[in-house]
Amino acid sequence: MADKKADVEQKATALKVHHLRPAPGAKTAKTRVGRGEGSKGKTAGRGTKGSKARYQVPERFEGGSTPLHMRLPKLRGFKNPFKTEYQVVNLDKLSSLYPDGGDVTVEDLVSKGAVRRGHLVKVLGTGEISVAVNVTADKFSATAKEKIEAAGGSTSSGESA
Repeated sequence: MADKKADVEQKATALKVHHLRPAPGAKTAKTRVGRGEGSKGKTAGRGTKGSKARYQVPERFEGGSTPLHMRLPKLRGFKNPFKTEYQVVNLDKLSSLYPDGGDVTVEDLVSKGAVRRGHLVKVLGTGEISVAVNVTADKFSATAKEKIEAAGGSTSSGESA
C-alpha cells in the first residue's frame, strides 16, 4: 500500500517535457531575415543561387514553357447583346393544354407551366390543332398562324412574322 502511494507521488512531481516553459523574459524575438549582414542577412534562409533564391516564383510559372493562358484558344465569334430570345410553344402543346379551345394568353400559359414568366413567347406550327383558339402571344410563325386560322381561331400580338 505504501509502495503504491509513493508511486503516485512520484508521478505527480515528475518533470515532463511538455510542461517546460522558458523563464519570464528569456524568450527571444522572432528572427527578421533579410535585414542586413548582422542579422541573418545575405541569403536570408533561401540558400544560394537559383531562381527561388533571387525572387519569389509565382505558382502559375511553368519554368519558361508557354503559359496555360497563352496555350488555350481565344474566344471566337460574336455574341449579339441585342438578340431577342423567345420561349416557344408548339401547336400540339396548345391542343393538349386547351382541348376545348377558347382564349389563350401568355398568363394562361405561365399558369399551366408551358412557359416561364417574364419571357417573350412565340407560337410555332409543329403539330396539328383542330379546335378554335384565340391566341395572344408576342410572335407567331407563318405556319402556326395559318393552322390556327384554318381551325377557326385567331391570332393577335404586338408584332407578327
